[in-house]
Amino acid sequence: MKMIMSESKDAQDAYRLVRSLQKRFVDKLDALSEKRGENKKFQEVTWLRDNGFHGGGSRFEARDEKLFNTASVNVSQVHYDDMADKNLQCATAISTIIHPKNPHVPSIHIHISLTQLRDNSSYWRVMADLNPSIVDENDKTVFENALKKLSESRYEEGSLQGNKYFDIPALERHRGVSHFYLENYKTASNEEDALFAQSFGEGVIDTYIDIIDAAFATRTVVSQEDLKAQLAYHTLYLFQVLTLDRGTTSGLLIHNQNDVGIMGSLPSFIDKELLQSWQERVQTPQDELVQNIANAIDDGGAVDVPTKVKLAEVVREHYVKYPQALQMQASGNTIPSTISNHEIK
Repeated sequence: MKMIMSESKDAQDAYRLVRSLQKRFVDKLDALSEKRGENKKFQEVTWLRDNGFHGGGSRFEARDEKLFNTASVNVSQVHYDDMADKNLQCATAISTIIHPKNPHVPSIHIHISLTQLRDNSSYWRVMADLNPSIVDENDKTVFENALKKLSESRYEEGSLQGNKYFDIPALERHRGVSHFYLENYKTASNEEDALFAQSFGEGVIDTYIDIIDAAFATRTVVSQEDLKAQLAYHTLYLFQVLTLDRGTTSGLLIHNQNDVGIMGSLPSFIDKELLQSWQERVQTPQDELVQNIANAIDDGGAVDVPTKVKLAEVVREHYVKYPQALQMQASGNTIPSTISNHEIK
């Protein structure tokens, strides 16, 4: 069964846009593997929504274990062209996370998506954040300058929303050192909005590749303390994604046909003891969620594919049991109606 694309021309244009960004990123990562690593290309994995009748997606996963801890570049399109009782007509997205193996090389998260509703309105979500285990001020400066150049007059708003979204109140810190997030972004020109989404995505991808290429070449000494710092940061990353990230939770609640892909942002190992120590720092009922997350991970802290499946179920079951806890999740200045968009009107 093949993936059936949306009938909407705007949706088809959006799909071509995110696929072009996916190809740009994967091609550059493959070239980096040839230059700095094991010369192993990213491999494509596909999934289907309702046997392909309502879309699906494609993700490219890293196979170079010298360069990458985990890395995934995901594109998806879910649509309900044949279901007029759904508020959502089509959602098209690229979402990617790269976790390098070297603790001195920063991770990146990028998300760019177009949501199109049944009433013909639409809006973009544009996100990018730099996530180092060990902070390098020059990397941060280079990334920040790129964000300013690419977003122009949108930078102040994107930075404010990003800093709000990636705040972790229980730990009194942020995930990452540089954040950009525009929710519900739209202007009077759909064409200009699409051009911005594309140029922003291309620029962030190119900037990140430049940063990590230089880092892989020069930051070759790794101590045990560095690895401990990375493990702690990866634990924080998993904690934020599974307890606060609204996009992850929404994806899991809408359907269970891409759980491994949605969990693709998780690093391969975490410090289970450190994770459990944060249980007492979150509000009820999130303390129960943290404990159940820890219970799903073995004592060695491995986050392999079977564990990702279990974690997806843990998060899904928690918010079905405690729907009011969704209000505790991260947001920018507005809260997207992602889940309700997929429901029958």
